[in-house]
Amino acid sequence: MTAQPDYDQAIAYAIDQLRLHLNPQLIYHNVWHTAGDVMPGAMELADLSGVHGRDRQLLRVAAAYHDVGFIEMYEGHERVSIRIAQEALPDFGFAAEDVAQIVALIRVTIMPQSPQSLLGEILADADLGVLGRADFFERGELLRQETVSFVEPVSLRAWDQRQLNFLQQHTYFTAAARQLRGSTKAEHILKLEELLRNGRYADS
Repeated sequence: MTAQPDYDQAIAYAIDQLRLHLNPQLIYHNVWHTAGDVMPGAMELADLSGVHGRDRQLLRVAAAYHDVGFIEMYEGHERVSIRIAQEALPDFGFAAEDVAQIVALIRVTIMPQSPQSLLGEILADADLGVLGRADFFERGELLRQETVSFVEPVSLRAWDQRQLNFLQQHTYFTAAARQLRGSTKAEHILKLEELLRNGRYADS
C-alpha cells in the first residue's frame, strides 16, 4: 500500500513561509488571506460540492501554496508559488502526479481564472470569495492600499470603478459559491453604482 503524503506538514511549511517571509506591507495578501480565508473557503465549497478524500486533501494543499510566491515577488507570484510547491512537496511524500495536480490548481488562480476541473473551480471561487461577503469593502480598501504600495497609485474613485467592472464581469464557477455569495455580490454591485453616482470622493 502506498504511503499517504503528509498533508498537514506540507501545509504547515507553506504557512510558516508566509509567516516568516511576507513583506508586512502585504496587508491583503497576508497570512490570513491564505489560512483564514481561502483555505476554509475552499473546504466549505468542497463539502457543499461533495468533494472528499484525496481530492479534498490536495485542494487543501493547493490553497495553502497558492500565494506563497508573494514571499519573493508581487506580480507574477503564482509562478513562484508553483516552483516552491514543486520543490517542497516531494519532501512531504507527494508523488509526481499529486504535485502536478496541485500545480494545476495553483495555476487556476492566475487572472483571468480558467479552471478545467471541479477542484479548480472550487479554488478559483474560494480565492474570490470576498466578492460576495459582507467584508468586501473593508478587504477591498486593504487591497487598494496594497496596490498603491506595490503596483501603482489608484484613487478611491478609480478603485470603485475598477471594482465595479470586475464584479460585473465575474461569475462564480460552482453552484455552491453562486448560492452562498451571489446575492451579496449583487448588493455590492448596487452599492458601487450608487457610490459612483453620488460620490464619496474628495477629488469630485
